Amino acid sequence: MKKSTILPIFFVVMLTTSCAQNSDKGINLPKSIDFTVNSVIPVIQNPWGMAFLPDGAILVTEKSGKLLHFKSGKTTEISNLPAIYVRGQGGLLDIELHPNYAQNGWIYFSYSSEEGDGKGGNTAISRAKLSGTQLTDHQLLYKAGPNTTKGQHFGSRLEFDQQGYLYFSVGDRGNRDENPQSIQRDGGKIYRIHDDGKIPADNPFVDKSGAKTAIYSYGHRNPQGLTLHPVTGILWEHEHGPRGGDEINKVQKGKNYGWPVITYGINYSGTKITDETSKPGMEQPVYQWTPSIGPSGMAFVSSDKYPKWNGNLLVGSLAFQYLERLVIENNKVTYREKLLDGMGRVRNVRQAPDGFIYVGIEGKGIYRLDPK
Repeated sequence: MKKSTILPIFFVVMLTTSCAQNSDKGINLPKSIDFTVNSVIPVIQNPWGMAFLPDGAILVTEKSGKLLHFKSGKTTEISNLPAIYVRGQGGLLDIELHPNYAQNGWIYFSYSSEEGDGKGGNTAISRAKLSGTQLTDHQLLYKAGPNTTKGQHFGSRLEFDQQGYLYFSVGDRGNRDENPQSIQRDGGKIYRIHDDGKIPADNPFVDKSGAKTAIYSYGHRNPQGLTLHPVTGILWEHEHGPRGGDEINKVQKGKNYGWPVITYGINYSGTKITDETSKPGMEQPVYQWTPSIGPSGMAFVSSDKYPKWNGNLLVGSLAFQYLERLVIENNKVTYREKLLDGMGRVRNVRQAPDGFIYVGIEGKGIYRLDPK
């Protein structure tokens, strides 16, 4: 396995003073570690998702529509994927193993699909099994609609909770005026389903006429980070704002997260979207980034390989090309640190079953952080 040179660790505090939820009072001294950055899987253009098989192999999704299997230095492309609509931010997106994968073999993945009504595509959630170098037993679990030729805001991350429910995100698909605030429309939502696609009986809108009953929370823009807190079991997400206003949220059942009625961001042109950053009945973020970092990928650290980072949150930055470490105390971000500064657009970060942190960087591949 090829090793890179040791990268310097930068201690950079960048607390955003524009966010009312954060304060520079009581900031702890930086608690970081030295590590080397080692290349694991080279030359991947857009490593959107990673899943770690029990035999030590890694499955990696390429947004262009390829599913790669890597083991012992060998990369193999997996065949027999469903048809994937590749446009703009859409393509083959996240991947996740069933919590009981060793027993049932189910692999879950999100992608943009042309199935359903209208031209173009929208986010789909499927599961399948791996047999040799191909997928079998494909089952479509959820398909957002309607299709659109817009190329932005597909979401989409996957996460199982401790009870075995599957959560997934779908972005507002570039239609902020209609999708995020309507529970009768897909888009701008976090969804919850059973592992076979059935709708849980206690989902918040199952008794609402015309509602999309898979919805768990709404009022989101484009969530590209979804992770379970290893201690509390609470689901956390982050999402892209427009120009400014990227958010970290704790996902709560039936709650409205405000987009686009409230936001800390503005239009890309510099004009205002709204004067409101808060409103009764709409949730405030745990943290917001202004300027936007372009967050993608999200993982809590719980491994004993990084004891000084225990409980910290790792988030990739597409816009500024680094991995961000956030110290969170009492649901507030008290310290931020840049890691891998300048290495490239960080698309994903995962803590693997072996306890090591793996980072996917666009145009480069998958790297592992090895503590010294």
